[in-house]
Amino acid sequence: MIERKFIVQKIREHQIQEYMATVLAKAGYSHTEIRNTPLGEKITIYTTRPGLVVGKSGENVKKITAYLKKNFKLENPQIEIGDVQNPLLDVQYVADRIAYSLERFGAKRFKSIGYKMLQDIINAGAVGAEIVLSGRIPSARARSWRFSAGYLKKSGDVAVSKIPHAHVSVNLSIGTVGVKVSIMTPDIKLPDRLVFAADKEIKVESTPLQQAPGEKKEEVQVEAKKETTEEKPKQ
Repeated sequence: MIERKFIVQKIREHQIQEYMATVLAKAGYSHTEIRNTPLGEKITIYTTRPGLVVGKSGENVKKITAYLKKNFKLENPQIEIGDVQNPLLDVQYVADRIAYSLERFGAKRFKSIGYKMLQDIINAGAVGAEIVLSGRIPSARARSWRFSAGYLKKSGDVAVSKIPHAHVSVNLSIGTVGVKVSIMTPDIKLPDRLVFAADKEIKVESTPLQQAPGEKKEEVQVEAKKETTEEKPKQ
């Protein structure tokens, strides 16, 4: 029974994440954190444009709170707004920005959009990044275009659990185009990374050898040879 409760809770959190990403896609939405407190559910929405999320006199926050109470059966949701420090290192923001650029300029300029966004991510301090656009661009047959730069882990535990990914779909006149973004941020620590310390002077102090218990100390006597000079008798 406890396992089922946890599964239902995670499914609900995932549905809330999808709802926030859909409603706040054009407001610089990043991600949502949900915490259970004794007073109710504390929901923190991270975005690059907090003013659009709050709305005039908190109108948008009131609408979101009412929707969460009605559709997700939350008793007392407390919504807070968090600011994203570096938007170009956030995968959800980058994916939404690419989707907005494709809607605005069309699919014919997808190469310039992909390379420009990739260069902005690297300039922001990312170790590596990858952008994949899938759809009927630019021909009538669907295919995938990959834009990558830097160093990016593609396998192992680091790629699965530490590197963030974002998937967004945008509807254009030619059809639906999928956008996938992966960014390796500089705060990710790799298990095989070697860090070399600065060269320092190391002083080695000579210490006398310690005698093991029960060991007899051998005395070595060195006989000094003395040279004697004998005086010859005078003739």
